[in-house]
Amino acid sequence: MASYDRPHQPPTTASLLTKGGGGEIDDGAPEEEHLLLHENGEQQQQRLQSDNYSVLAAILPFLFPALGGLLYGYDIGATSSATISIQSPSFSGISWYDLSSVEVGLITSGSLYGALAGSVLAFNVADFLGRRRELIFSSLLYLLGALVTALAPNFVVLVIGRLVYGIGIGLAMHAAPMYIAETAPSQIRGRLISLKEFFIVMGMLFGYVVGSLLVETISGWRYMYGVSTPLAVIMAIGMWWLPASPRWILLRAIQGKGKLHDLREIAISSLCRLRGRAIGDSASQQVDEILSELSQLSEEKEATIAEMFQGKCLKALSIGAGLVLFQQITGQPSVLYYAATIFETAGFSAASDATTASIFLALLKLIMTAVAVLVIDRVGRRPLLLGGVSGMLSFGPIGWLMISEIFPLRSRGRGLSIAVLVNFGANALVTFAFSPLEDLVGAGVVFFIFGGIAVLSVIFIFFVVPETKGLTLEEIEAKLL
Repeated sequence: MASYDRPHQPPTTASLLTKGGGGEIDDGAPEEEHLLLHENGEQQQQRLQSDNYSVLAAILPFLFPALGGLLYGYDIGATSSATISIQSPSFSGISWYDLSSVEVGLITSGSLYGALAGSVLAFNVADFLGRRRELIFSSLLYLLGALVTALAPNFVVLVIGRLVYGIGIGLAMHAAPMYIAETAPSQIRGRLISLKEFFIVMGMLFGYVVGSLLVETISGWRYMYGVSTPLAVIMAIGMWWLPASPRWILLRAIQGKGKLHDLREIAISSLCRLRGRAIGDSASQQVDEILSELSQLSEEKEATIAEMFQGKCLKALSIGAGLVLFQQITGQPSVLYYAATIFETAGFSAASDATTASIFLALLKLIMTAVAVLVIDRVGRRPLLLGGVSGMLSFGPIGWLMISEIFPLRSRGRGLSIAVLVNFGANALVTFAFSPLEDLVGAGVVFFIFGGIAVLSVIFIFFVVPETKGLTLEEIEAKLL
């Protein structure tokens, strides 16, 4: 990272543009950081007023990335019923329906292992590809994985399809919160990112409904997985149409990966498309403000792997990875992936009855997630986290929101990659281990352990997780890290 001995002056648009293609922007000095940290209420109000946007224009930049979450949720709901359908002598439509518990576990967790691979892939290519192209790539993997799974002639091909679909999950869950966080108006950023979790739960509900309708249909599991293909096509087309994130474009300029003047104009055009006509003539001003804020943070280069475990990056990583880890090891994925099987064991002997009961579970989670989405920007992140952990119903939307907000911009790509990797690693482990643990010590002991972990998560949230309500991404970095 370049260092400067001379005092820093607040950058102007003209001074930034004179840097040309080198993209070398002066580091922020303590004086500017002091002013930023003590921004008064009047300045904040002026900033919020300048962030004009059209609600209609803000819908599509949220909707198409959020489809990646819906497809993830749909996979959870559909798989819950598909594992029953594929083992049915009457309705599986295959000769290899007599699967072992390990093979069923591989089908259930196969997409999660693929998501792990997708997280590793995202760690290496995310900041190069950008959020938009990463989401396009993930939608194509969703499409390919769904087709391979639905048309699988044998168990091996089926698992391969699950892995491919899972890679799409890993990329989408990494890029979607970043794209939404970097393109959404600050006034509604929290609500939109949390609404992405609502889409995940809505996808679960959709998957449970489709599974309930098809579980007693011959080869019903093929149709369950095939239903996701048109949604993947819509996501791909939508992300192709949307512009790249203005903040990502400007970060490339600051890192010297293009001509600053040209990238600034592209960022202005992108911001106009994202905000609609309501932004008026203020787009260039907002782009210059973002450039100024990024330069004051004195972080021109992408964080190295070693830097991810130092200073601000380490603090952000501890918060983000800790949240997603606790979200998974408190047992939520076990209930969701094995919902139909759990209800079947509990006394719903008919497959259709068990899958119907799963619908009510998803509906309850959907309602509680909707409540969290509606109040998050008024109540704040911490109260909802602390209140939601006890019921495991609003933990998810706040967790994903926090990890999309908390990482410094230059480490956001790699930081989210690590957080998503921890998320799916813990998810795969808990999902795969739930059934053997239940057989070994009993369901009561397993859920008692989950309860103890939930208590630890409350302690973690209370002492470690900060409140980010009402702050821009740049202010979060300057004030809280």
